[in-house]
Amino acid sequence: MKKFLSFALSLLIIFITAFSFSSCSSDKENVKKDSSKISVVTTIFPYYDFTRSIAGDKADIKLLLSPGSEPHSYEPSPSDIVAIENCDIFIYNGGESDEWVESVLESIDNKNMKVMRMMDYVDLLYEQSIDHDEHEHEENDEHEHGKEYDEHIWTSIKNAEKLSGAICDELSACDFANKEIYAKNTDIYLSKLQTLDSEMSDIVNNAKRKTVVFGDRFPFLYFVTDYSLEYECAFPGCSSETEPSISTVTHMIDFTRNNQVPVVFYLEFSNGKVAKLISEDSGAKTMRFSSCHNVTKDEFADGSSYISLMEQNANALKEALN
Repeated sequence: MKKFLSFALSLLIIFITAFSFSSCSSDKENVKKDSSKISVVTTIFPYYDFTRSIAGDKADIKLLLSPGSEPHSYEPSPSDIVAIENCDIFIYNGGESDEWVESVLESIDNKNMKVMRMMDYVDLLYEQSIDHDEHEHEENDEHEHGKEYDEHIWTSIKNAEKLSGAICDELSACDFANKEIYAKNTDIYLSKLQTLDSEMSDIVNNAKRKTVVFGDRFPFLYFVTDYSLEYECAFPGCSSETEPSISTVTHMIDFTRNNQVPVVFYLEFSNGKVAKLISEDSGAKTMRFSSCHNVTKDEFADGSSYISLMEQNANALKEALN
């Protein structure tokens, strides 16, 4: 299936490129000249939100992943590829979910576009697997079974600070006239992130327990590492598995009940099926914990941001650890 999708994407890119060349080039140039703003294209919500917080009204920012869409099944549309080809800065995450990006970048002809692969700006952690038959987490290293890096780097607020700083640098380099505005907005945004980080640290430092339970996939390795939290989960990372094993569910029910864990988390865009099952047999409450990978249409319309979603996570974490 992956090979078929890759082939289909290649054909789509060839078609779009041919169409672009057959279009009136002078019209495209006029559109570019008429715009006083730089254009930024981002693949996922966190980078869109970081960019709009830093750029304000000084940049045209496009989010490729539509609100309400499942991030891991995204494929670029023809208009998405055209937007990438015509932008000044293209920001993507990297990792397995962005395998399509390399084919697109190889096909387009924009020598002046700055490409930011955000996984290049932070220290990476290897994905971890779980083995509930042994009731323990399996440690991974780069020499073991060809492990891959966990791509959910933005779930770390500390990483969010680094990534925001990198975006500020590129905006300033591309649009030097507004450099001071970008710097000022970045300072304000970093202050908000630091306050949020301190709030999370206070919650963990004053908590009764140090383990969170996710009856779902687990894209929070960077988050729990920041605050030295332990975790139990149904699936590691963003596993493609759809049903956990009986031993996994049994272990999680027993752990939640025996440790009197008050909350079992589920992920945004999840049906919460496993979390509900654990809840029913353990008496724990279910709550959403957002990875901020994407937002719903309603959240987007209401102005939800990385910080507002993380503040909701902070409230949920406080309840889960006490």
